[in-house]
Amino acid sequence: MEVRQRPDAGTRPAPETSAAGAATMRVVGATAIALAASMAIQNAVVIWAGTPTYGAPIEEVLAFHAENRVAVAIAVGLEALNLPLLLGFVTGLHGLVGRRGGAGVNWSRLAVAAGATLSAVFAFYAVTWIGVVLSAGNLAEPSPAFELVWQMHAAAFALALPALGTTFIGAALATHAIRLTPPWQRLLGVAGGGLLLAAGAANLAIADGSALVFVGAAGYAAWLVWLLATGVRLVRARTAERPDNA
Repeated sequence: MEVRQRPDAGTRPAPETSAAGAATMRVVGATAIALAASMAIQNAVVIWAGTPTYGAPIEEVLAFHAENRVAVAIAVGLEALNLPLLLGFVTGLHGLVGRRGGAGVNWSRLAVAAGATLSAVFAFYAVTWIGVVLSAGNLAEPSPAFELVWQMHAAAFALALPALGTTFIGAALATHAIRLTPPWQRLLGVAGGGLLLAAGAANLAIADGSALVFVGAAGYAAWLVWLLATGVRLVRARTAERPDNA
C-alpha cells in the first residue's frame, strides 16, 4: 500500500501556484510596499518640519501650526492614503491566508479587526490635527478649546499604538502559519508588536509627552521593515509552469 505524505508535513510548497493566485499575491505585496512607503514619508515630513512633542508648551504648539500649515496638510493627506492601503492590505492578506486554512485564519481575522480599529483611531487622529491647524490660523494666543483638541489628538496617537501592535502581531503570525514569511519575520512581528502594546499601556503618559513614546517608535520601525519585507516577498511570487506532481 502506498503511503502518501500530507502536503503540510515538513516543508510546504509555495502558498500560491496558480496564475490568479500569484497575481493576487503581487497586488497584496504592492499594497504592503505602498503602505510602508507612505507611512515612512509621512513620518519623515513630521520630523523634518520639527513638529512639537505632546509635552511641549501649548504656545509652542500654536506657533508651529500657524507657521507650518503645508507640512501638516501633507501629513494628513498621506493619512488619507494610509487608511485604504492598510485596510486593503489586511483584508487581502486575510484572503490569502483563508485559502490555506488552519491556525493562520484566526490570526488574520485578528489582524483585520485590529486594522479596522486602527483605521478608525487614525481617522480621529487626522481629524483632530486638521482642527488644530485650522484653529491656529485664527488665534493670537491658545484658547481652552485649542488645547483640548490638541490633547485629543495626542490621546488618539497614544491609543493607536496598541491597535497597531495587535495588527502587527496578528499579520505576522498569520503569514508565518502558512509559511508565507520566514521565522525571523515572526520574531520581528512579535517583538515589534509587543513594544507597541507596551507603549500603548502607558497611553496617558505618552499623551502627556513622556519619552516612553520612543518604545512605540521602535515597534513602529519594526512594522515598516516587516511590511516592506513581506511586500517584496509577495511581489516576487511566481506562477508554477507545471503541476507539482508532474
